[in-house]
Amino acid sequence: MVLWTKWIPQETGLKFTTLSTNKDIAQLNTIRLSVQVSLNGLSFLAINVQEGKTLFFEEKKLSYSTTPEELLMEIENLIFENKVLQQDFSEVSVIYSTAIYGLVPTALFDESRASEYLKFNSKILANDYIAHDILENQGIVVVYVPYMNINNFFFEKYGSFNYYHSVGVLLKTLLEKENYSLPKMYLHFQQNSFDCIVLKNGELQLCNTYAYKTAEDFIYYTLFCMEQLKLNPETIPVLLCGEIEADDDIYKMAYTYIRNIDFVPKEMNSLEIDNTEAAHRHFTLKNLG
Repeated sequence: MVLWTKWIPQETGLKFTTLSTNKDIAQLNTIRLSVQVSLNGLSFLAINVQEGKTLFFEEKKLSYSTTPEELLMEIENLIFENKVLQQDFSEVSVIYSTAIYGLVPTALFDESRASEYLKFNSKILANDYIAHDILENQGIVVVYVPYMNINNFFFEKYGSFNYYHSVGVLLKTLLEKENYSLPKMYLHFQQNSFDCIVLKNGELQLCNTYAYKTAEDFIYYTLFCMEQLKLNPETIPVLLCGEIEADDDIYKMAYTYIRNIDFVPKEMNSLEIDNTEAAHRHFTLKNLG
């Protein structure tokens, strides 16, 4: 089963057909494409950088976990079906949302030994390419395995592009915007998994990703993290973002055990997808600077 979300605002007046006029070409040079990739789905977002307006958004959810090879076929089909994605862009960025990653303090990071930061906690292959994102202001390096078949495709399609891990985007956003002195927990939800991040005095205390199937799985991992860090679920602020709504079983379960719970505020986003989009959804795409 595949679920689609597609949005093209009519007020922009921009029609996604082959560009032929000088005005269209000038506008194209200011359009940035951001793509989020996971084994459970895809999101494509095109924005006008100069005007800060969203021009195109499409999300494809998969109810099953696919492979990088099958995922590439989904990407190719989606681009083939949307003319706007067949054009050149001023900038292209890809966010990989995977559970295979590790965090290393910048002072301890050695690029020549990058695979060793992952091999004890994750199953990696000898020929896997190990990438890393450096969060300079936060003193953190995110080490991960991108999907090289997808990287090669985007390079052939669009030329030079940037790629990141979703946790790096998430941490950079939260650590730059959060100055709360007491502990605070952020839970970022994706399909069948969530990222748990704890900050205190503007510094990272915990960052981990958990797979779950039921609301009971989710609350077990969340309360376990609180217990290990000696955090009180009656008092710690917990902010939610990503694929979660107030009527979800996950939210209801969280509300049962956690007293101070809310969604991330609109002010934490760098941009909006549209006026009706909930502020907490597509949080990493909205904050890819």
